[in-house]
Amino acid sequence: DRIFLLREIGFNRVSFGIQDFNPKVQEAVNRIQPEEMIFNVMSWIREAGFESVNIDLIYGLPYQTLETFSETIDKVIKLNPDRIANFNYAHVPWLKRLQRMIDESALPPPQEKLDILKMTIEKLTNAGYLFIGMDHFAKPDDELAVAQRERTLHRNFQGYTTHAEAELIGFGATSISMLYDAYAQNHKKLKDYYGMIDEGKLPIERGVILNQDDIIRRDVIMRLMSHFQLYKGEIEEKYGIDFDTYFASEMEELKELEKDGLIKIYPDRIDVTPAGRLLIRNIAVTFDIYTKAKKEKRFSKAI
Repeated sequence: DRIFLLREIGFNRVSFGIQDFNPKVQEAVNRIQPEEMIFNVMSWIREAGFESVNIDLIYGLPYQTLETFSETIDKVIKLNPDRIANFNYAHVPWLKRLQRMIDESALPPPQEKLDILKMTIEKLTNAGYLFIGMDHFAKPDDELAVAQRERTLHRNFQGYTTHAEAELIGFGATSISMLYDAYAQNHKKLKDYYGMIDEGKLPIERGVILNQDDIIRRDVIMRLMSHFQLYKGEIEEKYGIDFDTYFASEMEELKELEKDGLIKIYPDRIDVTPAGRLLIRNIAVTFDIYTKAKKEKRFSKAI
């Protein structure tokens, strides 16, 4: 009834997180949802006439193996969603306290995670999905796939989108708003969130104003992540800069990635290789001055 009501009042897309079908994995991350229930929900979504259905998966969770996650992928293919997001689990217990409850010894080692990712890409592409990039897959007629072919695909902090330059307004606790030159995040604690609303104020906890350099670098990073290719002339024309001069130090850094076979550098563009697609974050971070400035801090591993 809830699903049909959502469709009736205008919602046209559904995304739900399965993460993994394996019961042992579900129990380890406290996300128990029986297989039968998931297939029932998918049938209701289709019956209600939703235009697009996305499924989220996570690889790198406790007790996952190449064999068990392969079974999960087979079941996802049977569900036949329009899009699939396969996220790399980031184990950062120093940032997220709840992760301290996870047994680190049960996490798959880096090589097995790579094998799982390779298997996932192969199985989904063999099933007719296109590898949109980084962690997304879509059917060839899905608007994400069409947008990538037409070079209109865009990426923001929430993922891939066909709505380039769209501003996002976040509602609810912890939500993030993205404007052209600013980001703002609402309070995480309900007490603080509702307290601000009761006072007639926007429940914003923190935010940042972007300068012109931030905007240029964001554009470069998003283009690399969306198209796996960057035409220098497009950036030069849009922002009135000489790319190689403006990013002189970054271009030197990229030469090392080219030696590793992750990118190809041409006079007019930068191309990401198939191997580089798997490590696109590592390539994009070359242009991120904030992450470079925080090298002393610990972030999640790329693999």
